Amino acid sequence: MNYRIDPKSGVPFYRQIIEQVRFAMARGDLEAGDRLPTVRQLAVDLSVNPNTVTRAYREMEIEGTLVTQQGSGTFVSSESPEIDALERQRMLDQILTDLLARATTYGFSLKEVLDALTQRKEA
Repeated sequence: MNYRIDPKSGVPFYRQIIEQVRFAMARGDLEAGDRLPTVRQLAVDLSVNPNTVTRAYREMEIEGTLVTQQGSGTFVSSESPEIDALERQRMLDQILTDLLARATTYGFSLKEVLDALTQRKEA
């Protein structure tokens, strides 16, 4: 899995890591038992402080998304955490905010974005 950090998004880096892991799980790219990169490796890959990755992993471990086994690594938990309606709405709002910010940066209008989404849905 390729992790990316968008420094212009305004979303804290650790939240970006959490959201990417969650979406990878939802897409099926990450499954129960899959090993995640070490804190040090992911920090180097993303050019962020290791504490940022540690915070993301710790939050996901608290919510039950990840399991850390001392000496073995960090793995996707076999228990899928429940995401409540408020969190789902927050995630959708963030996705839409990011999408619209990027689209307007490239000069796309809201109508163009909506048309493209509609076409993609129909395909």
